[in-house]
Amino acid sequence: MTTKPRPHQSTVSVATAQRLQDAMKRLRARLRAESGQNATGLTVTQLGVLASVIREGPVTAARLAALEHVTAQAIAQSLAVLKDAGLIHSEPDPRDGRKKLISADVSATELIDRVMAGRASFLARAIEQVVAPDEREDVEKAIELLERFAEVDLRGGAI
Repeated sequence: MTTKPRPHQSTVSVATAQRLQDAMKRLRARLRAESGQNATGLTVTQLGVLASVIREGPVTAARLAALEHVTAQAIAQSLAVLKDAGLIHSEPDPRDGRKKLISADVSATELIDRVMAGRASFLARAIEQVVAPDEREDVEKAIELLERFAEVDLRGGAI
């Protein structure tokens, strides 16, 4: 898919953006495969929700929906799968019995830790094999740029 440049964008920046997007997509797919994430039977979204439950829990479904930037219905679907897999459980909120607090099972933490360790292991080995010692500083700079991309607020120019 090619995007037409806006008047203030150069063709080079759009081509560069497309290359970056393609590279990130391929790297995400590779990380899923190398980390064993595909073998979990869970989707990327479900694993993301599970990681949020671990990090934030006990947490309400409404809070998870806000954290994941999805609808209540989408969270409910992910939570149903995670509950059926025995990775989460819920109990009434002691402050408001109408709400449920969702917590992760110990097995969920082990699963997420295993996937994250697999990703980190693959990346460490790839850096060791592909990046020459004199290029390691370039990797650090690239990470800093990616972190800045992730944090930028472009509300005025969003698609």
